[in-house]
Amino acid sequence: MYANDARVLGLIGTTFRAAGLPAIRVTVPAALAERAVAAWEHDDTTTPNPAEDTYVRLQRHRAGALALIGLSITESGKLDADGNTVVDLNPELVGVAMDAADDVLRR
Repeated sequence: MYANDARVLGLIGTTFRAAGLPAIRVTVPAALAERAVAAWEHDDTTTPNPAEDTYVRLQRHRAGALALIGLSITESGKLDADGNTVVDLNPELVGVAMDAADDVLRR
Protein backbone atom coordinates (compact mmCIF):
# COMPACT_ATOMS: atom_id res chain seq x y z
CA MET A 1 0.00 0.00 0.00
CA TYR A 2 2.63 2.57 1.04
CA ALA A 3 5.15 1.45 -1.59
CA ASN A 4 3.09 2.81 -4.46
CA ASP A 5 2.52 6.13 -2.70
CA ALA A 6 6.24 6.39 -1.99
CA ARG A 7 6.98 5.73 -5.66
CA VAL A 8 4.54 8.46 -6.75
CA LEU A 9 6.16 10.86 -4.28
CA GLY A 10 9.52 10.00 -5.84
CA LEU A 11 8.15 10.76 -9.30
CA ILE A 12 6.87 14.11 -8.06
CA GLY A 13 10.35 14.73 -6.64
CA THR A 14 11.93 14.10 -10.04
CA THR A 15 9.57 16.70 -11.48
CA PHE A 16 10.64 19.19 -8.81
CA ARG A 17 14.32 18.50 -9.55
CA ALA A 18 13.78 19.09 -13.25
CA ALA A 19 11.93 22.34 -12.54
CA GLY A 20 15.05 24.08 -11.20
CA LEU A 21 13.37 25.42 -8.09
CA PRO A 22 14.82 28.61 -6.60
CA ALA A 23 17.12 28.53 -3.60
CA ILE A 24 15.62 28.92 -0.15
CA ARG A 25 17.15 31.46 2.25
CA VAL A 26 17.62 29.93 5.69
CA THR A 27 19.27 30.91 8.95
CA VAL A 28 21.50 28.25 10.48
CA PRO A 29 22.41 28.63 14.17
CA ALA A 30 26.13 29.32 14.62
CA ALA A 31 27.02 26.02 16.31
CA LEU A 32 25.22 23.98 13.67
CA ALA A 33 26.77 26.00 10.84
CA GLU A 34 30.20 25.23 12.27
CA ARG A 35 29.40 21.52 12.33
CA ALA A 36 28.12 21.60 8.75
CA VAL A 37 31.33 23.29 7.60
CA ALA A 38 33.36 20.70 9.53
CA ALA A 39 31.42 17.96 7.69
CA TRP A 40 32.38 19.58 4.38
CA GLU A 41 36.03 19.83 5.39
CA HIS A 42 36.09 16.22 6.67
CA ASP A 43 38.22 14.00 4.43
CA ASP A 44 35.98 11.03 3.74
CA THR A 45 37.68 8.60 1.41
CA THR A 46 35.61 5.58 2.34
CA THR A 47 33.86 3.63 -0.38
CA PRO A 48 30.22 2.69 0.17
CA ASN A 49 29.80 -0.93 1.16
CA PRO A 50 27.71 -2.68 -1.52
CA ALA A 51 26.08 -4.74 1.23
CA GLU A 52 25.08 -1.74 3.38
CA ASP A 53 21.54 -1.84 4.67
CA THR A 54 18.91 0.79 3.99
CA TYR A 55 19.50 2.61 7.28
CA VAL A 56 23.26 2.95 6.71
CA ARG A 57 22.65 4.16 3.16
CA LEU A 58 20.20 6.78 4.45
CA GLN A 59 22.71 7.96 7.06
CA ARG A 60 25.47 8.18 4.41
CA HIS A 61 23.24 10.25 2.13
CA ARG A 62 22.27 12.53 5.01
CA ALA A 63 25.94 13.00 5.90
CA GLY A 64 26.56 14.00 2.29
CA ALA A 65 23.71 16.50 2.42
CA LEU A 66 25.18 17.99 5.62
CA ALA A 67 28.52 18.36 3.87
CA LEU A 68 26.86 20.11 0.91
CA ILE A 69 25.15 22.50 3.33
CA GLY A 70 28.61 23.14 4.79
CA LEU A 71 29.93 23.85 1.30
CA SER A 72 27.12 26.35 0.70
CA ILE A 73 27.88 28.04 4.01
CA THR A 74 31.58 28.21 3.13
CA GLU A 75 30.93 29.65 -0.31
CA SER A 76 28.12 32.11 0.34
CA GLY A 77 27.02 32.15 3.98
CA LYS A 78 26.79 35.51 5.73
CA LEU A 79 26.69 36.14 9.46
CA ASP A 80 23.66 37.95 10.80
CA ALA A 81 23.59 40.30 13.81
CA ASP A 82 23.22 37.33 16.18
CA GLY A 83 26.21 35.43 14.77
CA ASN A 84 24.08 32.89 12.92
CA THR A 85 24.65 32.07 9.27
CA VAL A 86 22.22 33.12 6.56
CA VAL A 87 22.61 31.12 3.36
CA ASP A 88 20.64 30.31 0.23
CA LEU A 89 20.27 26.53 -0.10
CA ASN A 90 19.11 24.22 -2.81
CA PRO A 91 15.55 23.20 -1.85
CA GLU A 92 16.52 19.53 -2.02
CA LEU A 93 19.04 20.05 0.81
CA VAL A 94 16.37 21.80 2.86
CA GLY A 95 14.05 18.84 2.27
CA VAL A 96 16.69 16.30 3.32
CA ALA A 97 17.36 18.28 6.51
CA MET A 98 13.65 18.45 7.28
CA ASP A 99 13.27 14.70 6.72
CA ALA A 100 16.16 14.11 9.12
CA ALA A 101 14.38 16.34 11.64
CA ASP A 102 11.54 13.81 11.78
CA ASP A 103 13.98 11.20 13.11
CA VAL A 104 15.44 13.62 15.68
CA LEU A 105 11.99 14.59 16.93
CA ARG A 106 10.95 10.95 17.36
CA ARG A 107 13.83 10.23 19.75
